[in-house]
Amino acid sequence: MHQLRLIKESLIFAYNQVIVNKLRTILSLLGITIGIFAIISVFTVVDSLEKNIRENISALGSDIVYIQKWPWSFGPDYPWWDYMKRPVPDIRDFEAIQRKSQLTQDVSFSVSAGRTVKYRDNSADNIGIWANSYEFQHIRPFELAKGRYFSYFESYSGRNVALIGSELASKLFSNNQDPVGKVIKIAGHKVMVIGVIKKEGNSLLGGGSLDNFVLLPINYARNIFDIKSDRLNPMIMVQAKPGVSVAQLMDELRMIMRSVRRLRPTEDDNFALNRSSLISQGIDQIFVVINLAGWIIGGFSILVGGFGIANIMFVSVKERTRMIGIQKALGAKKSFILLQFLYESVILAVSGGLIGLLLVFAGTFVVRLVSDFTISLTPGNVVLGLVISAVIGVISGFTPAYNASRLNPVVAINTSF
Repeated sequence: MHQLRLIKESLIFAYNQVIVNKLRTILSLLGITIGIFAIISVFTVVDSLEKNIRENISALGSDIVYIQKWPWSFGPDYPWWDYMKRPVPDIRDFEAIQRKSQLTQDVSFSVSAGRTVKYRDNSADNIGIWANSYEFQHIRPFELAKGRYFSYFESYSGRNVALIGSELASKLFSNNQDPVGKVIKIAGHKVMVIGVIKKEGNSLLGGGSLDNFVLLPINYARNIFDIKSDRLNPMIMVQAKPGVSVAQLMDELRMIMRSVRRLRPTEDDNFALNRSSLISQGIDQIFVVINLAGWIIGGFSILVGGFGIANIMFVSVKERTRMIGIQKALGAKKSFILLQFLYESVILAVSGGLIGLLLVFAGTFVVRLVSDFTISLTPGNVVLGLVISAVIGVISGFTPAYNASRLNPVVAINTSF
């Protein structure tokens, strides 16, 4: 009980000193507020950016393998010019996987390009044209706001039908117009819209959202562009059966592709098997560096705030030297004096930290208001900010508090300023 009373009295005394010395308190708060605002702002932006990127990566599918000419990550011992010699995936590869794979649930062949899309006098430039085989809907799920997906017959017979994204629909058609059943033009070719894809929102990685895309049957796309062209990034998307690991699927696909392309055992693969985990690994490495930079940037800001509090506490001890002497003469113990100043330092630091966190929260609200970027102050960063503030308060206030607790009461009482 004695210890609890000591802690309570020290805390009350420290609080009263903070309230009485308003100017000093404001100056102390300013430094730590800026420091906490800087470091938590960095971590909040980084965490939100990482979360958004990982959500976009997850849209690629953790159970999907992408067969392409180019890998998503380059090995250090494989010169880039060797990749130039590789053939692009084609329909023959796609059909061989459909026939031979035992571990595959769905396979889709696709190419993509940018073109101008028109409807009467309205046009939209640089719109993504994504041509796919019928199975695409199973590998890349999406919702339709209006209309329907291609039928099997429409896809494989190469009918001139299309699905368009919600943003493209708003660019080409007025609010009271239903795009379904209308005929649009892609590079001079007439295509009938049979469906509108529900709005998905912006993607940080690009290409993840279908809002500004046109989906075409791959067999009709042959009329618009050369689906064997390297510039169209031909690829085969393969989804594993339930219970089949991506590693197992990749081993099987590697054997099938090597067989189709008649590669000798001593020859290297002339194709790439990509998966979302390759990007995730790269993202992990990038954010390790970014987080380290955040700690360095925020650390300097916190250091400045800590020195500010320490300086104020030294001044406070000097101003209250006679009072300390009186308290000790009346029987106050060293621990009481120590805690009194230490609590004052911590109160200042944590208060500054709270103000800094409020500023960060206000900043995230403004960013969400003026942009589509999803950013939020997480509970983890709130706790981190408060812990850092408290630790800085203890470190900054300990030496002044210790010096105060060691003062000789006689000398302290006779001190004059």
